[in-house]
Amino acid sequence: MPIPPEVTGEEIDPDVRQELMSLPKGLAEDVSRNLVMVAQLIDEDPEKAYEYSRIALRLASRVAAVREAAGFAAYATQKYSEALAEFRAARRMSGGVDLWPVMADCERGMGRPERALAMAGEPEVQKLDKAGQVEMRLVAAGARRDMGQLDAAIVTLQSPELASSAVHPWTARLRYAYADALLAAGREREAREWFAKALEADKDGATDASDRLAELDGVEFVDAFDETAEEQGEHPDADDADEDDDRD
Repeated sequence: MPIPPEVTGEEIDPDVRQELMSLPKGLAEDVSRNLVMVAQLIDEDPEKAYEYSRIALRLASRVAAVREAAGFAAYATQKYSEALAEFRAARRMSGGVDLWPVMADCERGMGRPERALAMAGEPEVQKLDKAGQVEMRLVAAGARRDMGQLDAAIVTLQSPELASSAVHPWTARLRYAYADALLAAGREREAREWFAKALEADKDGATDASDRLAELDGVEFVDAFDETAEEQGEHPDADDADEDDDRD
């Protein structure tokens, strides 16, 4: 697949570049450029990112960072079985636990929430940093909801991290998940409060908390064209009506 000439491979994360140093220079550059394309496209065009990840995988399947990138690209395209296999390979190569939450979420994606819950109770979770532990809590709560255990999902999300007024990169998502679970349980007043707290922490627009709040408040979004037409006393089908009159 073509790669824009301005993509040099130097944009890659320094830690990943360090891993690729085990490869011949020309090969390392090719792999780097493909990994950059994966990173650039994974949100806006995950299918294309997946294609670039497969190229990188063919070139350097024994590099943990490449297996991890391939895993995330497969995950973004909902190829959960393939993603899980890549994450497992990356974990074997690196020896780290960072991928544990997303591996559990792959189990959910494959329709095995009970396995995700089992992973939430494994010793690996205690080795995760705070962000990883919060992510694991989100996955576990999602698994509970998958199994129809809504009250248990709500309890799973109740934690010191949720109660804290400090804002971290994961705060908005945690508050949002809690609000969504409350709403699903019919606790609308509490849900509104937590959607508002999620919005307060969501500086990057990672959630649609503002839309959910608007829905709860009964705010309706009117199409700008229809609104303008109404102000002018016109109806969108006015021309059609005139034509009908002419035919009569």
